[in-house]
Amino acid sequence: MKKLLAEFVGTFWLVFGGCGSAALAAAFPDVGIGLLGVSLAFGLTVLTMAYAVGGISGGHFNPAVSLGLAIAGRFQMSSLLSYWAAQVAGAIAAAFVLFLIVSGKADFNGVGGFASNGFGSASPGGFSMTSALIMEVVMTAAFLFIILGATASNVPAGFAPIAIGLALTLIHLVSIPVTNTSVNPARSTGVALFADGPALSQLWLFWVAPLVDAAVGALIWKAVRTEE
Repeated sequence: MKKLLAEFVGTFWLVFGGCGSAALAAAFPDVGIGLLGVSLAFGLTVLTMAYAVGGISGGHFNPAVSLGLAIAGRFQMSSLLSYWAAQVAGAIAAAFVLFLIVSGKADFNGVGGFASNGFGSASPGGFSMTSALIMEVVMTAAFLFIILGATASNVPAGFAPIAIGLALTLIHLVSIPVTNTSVNPARSTGVALFADGPALSQLWLFWVAPLVDAAVGALIWKAVRTEE
């Protein structure tokens, strides 16, 4: 239960900090943080929580990461569903708290996209479903590859959260214009439940692509690794 609570808290922080920065601060008048700020916010949420609770639960905060680690032999497959449940619950709780905050604005008339992921008309740059699928495929596979490499036993200890946080920042810098960046089914689910527009109807892509390509990233790592 401590591991599941750690995953709940870590995923809550990722969604609250990352999606909160997009929903509240990205375009705030005069001092908006923009794409770079949102990218950094997502990276910093993972970096900080990986240090805070990584020693308890492994610091996954993402169903795709849990699956990739299980396929790579770093995580028990029997714990997968309970981790997924804790991660999705944390994401939904964070999205709900954000909704309460956003709806308290004086001129509130709906949450809009609410930092949700999408393609076509829901893509920030108007990119197609094919573009979104390719982007999520490449980015999730690369993310898992980096996580597995940074946490291997033959690399310097204690620096993995920094590499992983910076990797997530880079992923967002590249892919926000295409899908608003998922690479995390829990993150996509939480905000989709509250967002206006087609986020829920398009949510399937942001489960299928990250899960499939987390497995791909793990298999690529197993093919190139030398020792753990």
